[in-house]
Amino acid sequence: MTAANDIPIEAVKALREETGAGIMDCKRALTEAGGDAEKAKDILRQRGLESAERRAGRETSQGLVQAYVHTSGGVGRIGALVEVNCETDFVARSDEFQALARHLAQQVAAMNPRFISKEDAPPEVIAAERLSPEEVEAQSLLSQPFIRDNSRTVAQLITEVVQKTGENVRVRRFARFELGR
Repeated sequence: MTAANDIPIEAVKALREETGAGIMDCKRALTEAGGDAEKAKDILRQRGLESAERRAGRETSQGLVQAYVHTSGGVGRIGALVEVNCETDFVARSDEFQALARHLAQQVAAMNPRFISKEDAPPEVIAAERLSPEEVEAQSLLSQPFIRDNSRTVAQLITEVVQKTGENVRVRRFARFELGR
């Protein structure tokens, strides 16, 4: 383990810009990782998951509804509505939260998920359509790879926003519309 004084401020700033974590959290993670930025990111990611799990029980009565219409040839052929909730209207108005809602609406339009999570999939639908656990997961929004960065899932994207905002964030519902369907 490296002493905290041995960590260059430039490394702390770079990690903060990349992860959005607090300055002291970045410094502690870099110190714990011996100055290795990749290990520090893993440490911050793990702490973020733990933090998100602690916040999961909090009520989310604020948020916003985001619309996205995909145009093809100048015509809107696919549209999506997503309701994303958080704890306070202050966070709902933040750039991070609004960007998340916009990305989620684009994800729904592009990937056409059927369920928010695999736990939300109705058992009668699973039974009637004989869906395998893998098919249910593939059709669950939170399990899907994020369309803008396939190295992360939508659930990981939401967890990152929870880390940055300090509030519980959840997708409450969504709808997708396609012309002619």
